[in-house]
Amino acid sequence: MESGKRILIADDDPDIIDLLESYFKKAGFDVTAKVNGKDALQAAEAEKFDLVLLDVMMPYIDGYHVASEISSRLGSEAPKIIIITSRDVAAEKGIALMSGACEVIQKPFSLDELDAKVRSALNP
Repeated sequence: MESGKRILIADDDPDIIDLLESYFKKAGFDVTAKVNGKDALQAAEAEKFDLVLLDVMMPYIDGYHVASEISSRLGSEAPKIIIITSRDVAAEKGIALMSGACEVIQKPFSLDELDAKVRSALNP
């Protein structure tokens, strides 16, 4: 149980949001979901999260820019960030890491793989 740990999920696909929100709530996390980059960035600045799961391709602001803004604006207080993308992870990993993400996972993903990456990021 990850009681007290807060996750922000940002994805423009309602099915992905429903899946991740349900999964991580059942695992004991406090979950907030946003459907675009602009709202995700505003939430990350207004509230304290331990981890952000960010889709790359979202309306208004893409996931890389959201990650970069969160990292630069919040500095040492920034949450861990995991980028979720349908693009080729090998080609995208460098961009993701430069934007402030600690990890990248490719869609479609298994919940077990994502869960392991989330727990690793939260408990290094």
